[in-house]
Amino acid sequence: MFLHRPNYHLHLSSTKSSLNSSPSVGVDAGSQMVSSTTLGTQRPEERIREMFANVELSVSSYDTAWVAMIPSPNSPQFPYYPECVSWLLDNQLPDGSWGIPHRHPFLIKDALSSTLASVLALKRWNIGEEHMKRGLHFIGSNFSLAIDPKQHSPVGFDVIFPGMVEKAKGMGLSLPLRPTAVDDLLHKRDLELKRSNSEGRKAYLAYIAEGLGELQDWDEVMKYQRKNGSLFNSPSTTAAALSHLQDAKCHAYLRSILERFGNAVPTTYPLDICTRLCMVDALERLGISRQFREEIKGVLDETYRCWLRIDEEIYLDTATCALAFRLLRMNGYDVSSDALAQFAEEDLFFNSLGGHLKDMGTVLELYRASQTIAFPNELVLEKINHWSSHFLKQELLKAEMQRDLFHKEIIQEVDYALRFPCYANLERLENRRNIEHYNLDDIHILKTSYRSCNIDRRDIIALAVEDFSVCQSIHRRELENLERWVKESRLDRLKFAREKQTYCYFSVAATLFAPELSDARMSWAKNGVLTTVVDDFFDIGGSRDELVNLINLIEKWNGNSAADCCSEQVEIIYYALYTTINELGAKAFAWQGRSVTDHLIDIWLTLLKSMMREAEWTMDKSTPTMDEYMANGYVSFALGPIVLPALYFVGPKLSEEVVVHPEFHNLFKLMSTCGRLLNDIQGFQREGKEGKLNSVSLRMVYDDRLASEEEAVREIRGVIDNSRRELLRLVLERQGSVVPSACKDLFWKAIKVLHLFYLTNDGFSSPTEMVSAVSAVIHEPIKPPSYCQEI
Repeated sequence: MFLHRPNYHLHLSSTKSSLNSSPSVGVDAGSQMVSSTTLGTQRPEERIREMFANVELSVSSYDTAWVAMIPSPNSPQFPYYPECVSWLLDNQLPDGSWGIPHRHPFLIKDALSSTLASVLALKRWNIGEEHMKRGLHFIGSNFSLAIDPKQHSPVGFDVIFPGMVEKAKGMGLSLPLRPTAVDDLLHKRDLELKRSNSEGRKAYLAYIAEGLGELQDWDEVMKYQRKNGSLFNSPSTTAAALSHLQDAKCHAYLRSILERFGNAVPTTYPLDICTRLCMVDALERLGISRQFREEIKGVLDETYRCWLRIDEEIYLDTATCALAFRLLRMNGYDVSSDALAQFAEEDLFFNSLGGHLKDMGTVLELYRASQTIAFPNELVLEKINHWSSHFLKQELLKAEMQRDLFHKEIIQEVDYALRFPCYANLERLENRRNIEHYNLDDIHILKTSYRSCNIDRRDIIALAVEDFSVCQSIHRRELENLERWVKESRLDRLKFAREKQTYCYFSVAATLFAPELSDARMSWAKNGVLTTVVDDFFDIGGSRDELVNLINLIEKWNGNSAADCCSEQVEIIYYALYTTINELGAKAFAWQGRSVTDHLIDIWLTLLKSMMREAEWTMDKSTPTMDEYMANGYVSFALGPIVLPALYFVGPKLSEEVVVHPEFHNLFKLMSTCGRLLNDIQGFQREGKEGKLNSVSLRMVYDDRLASEEEAVREIRGVIDNSRRELLRLVLERQGSVVPSACKDLFWKAIKVLHLFYLTNDGFSSPTEMVSAVSAVIHEPIKPPSYCQEI
């Protein structure tokens, strides 16, 4: 069965470079994270690199108390783990409670639960009279909050806390509680226990078994025991089972934790794989993962080994399984979606423990994983996508109606994920959002709250803010240079042409943002401007003679003069192409060690000829077949000059054999097909008024089955989905691939740009659609959280 793990966005967990590294020592839940002033002159990235070295989780008063209650099998009048009793005596908080200090005001239920469990443990051994008195005073003073709906309830609180109240009464403890209040708690507990008895509910009741005591069928509970001896990786559940059954594997599990953490236990263990993956995920989402490639590779390699041996730590936790699948697949590891088959049907998921708890964080991880379809007939992911998106939308509506403030972070995360699928989400926009919504307090909640203790989150956010700001300053300078180049090339004199240099630059800066990739960005942006000009020239700006003249000039290439140009428009466009292609060719020689100028010319000539063919269709009022249109249309969409030359500037050497290889062309064709069809869907109405045909209108002409525009669009979206998935498969493919991964990634980045631009309409053509996005990536300074300014 599956234990849920709330996955609040950007809640980092500690991580280590090897699952077999030496164990760390447990740290009290309230321990302050390491102050940057004590770490000398190390840079944030150096300290983050050290965070990969080991895992340090906060220890749990609640779980430690249940371990402390276990009697010795040979001497039942003494505790089996006396060190835990001593820890409770040493770690009571000044207000009489146990648990996390400086707690959030909405976490009083957590404190009540931890405090009552600790009092029960001390009463069990008749020790710490003064501690018990102060603990009972805290419970009495705050008991009214136990039924406050605004308070966040730890998992199982409505069953466990009343159960502990009954246990206290049975031990002769005098709780300072009104009898009617206790009756209300017990009545609520009894109603909870009478609910339907599904498999998910059985697992849930087994997970919170310590709260049921003698009401629990302990033999039934032991069916959930894992290979490591635990029940659900929960020390408190395992401790309660050991108290009733004296199981040797339970004892071995608890002893192993105490050997690692000292005199106390965390609320869940092990958590190594999950926390390491959360670290990787957060660094990617903040845009700084490229600075930790070796560390991330180590994490993913080890996770993949665990994946292949079907490690329970992955496969028995829904969120961890989904997160591992997504990160491994998107980083090129060969993982099958069959591992998620148990979540394919909504009923199957909600019949598990995680599903029974209806945790939005867990479903969000499944939803994200479902967007990584890369193979034909991945029905498992399609089914997960269908039900998880529906569930998240419903939960979002409920949260908005209830004004749920405590879960505000996960609600915002769900809303963003639903609005921007992974294939329509540009990295720098996501990075900025995640930085600005970064949460310093790394609190997670299961049966009690816990956090990571070896991570100074200020270092992570400080590095992310610094990186974003440095890149942004570079991007502003590059955009200024691009605008200067437009004027120097006289392109601003072409009144028919749309001025889209800002959008062209934004599209690459938002995806290819590393400082060292300046040549790639400028190649992409300049060619983006030129393709826009040429597209408008062939659409509306040029006569047939001018179009033919431009193509002839490019075919001849060298030796042309102004006299060879039939108009000023042709002259401006030709010389802009000529100087830019030669400039990029010279720069590419420095990167590649060979001349690629002929290839750049050929890319442009192929585009111009495809545009000429479309122009002739319009001029002659002829109607191409659907096959003719698509064979020409994926080229005329004009991504060739934008994306292909940029590949020469991203790092790897590209031989001539690679750029003529079928794999290279297939990557380009799939990307361009998606772009053409997305553009056609959004431009159908406008182009229809201009007398132009596109794939929507052609499908309605040639396919008798399609009676309406909606049906044609639906069919085209299916083609887009299939092309995008096939492209992702090629991008992620390692074995047998001749195109370097860094180059293949650029095709996927282009797909994300296309889907964002055409998410609701033609964002590229709109003068206002992308303005805020452009500002966020290039112009508007990022505002770091106040706690970063001291780093």
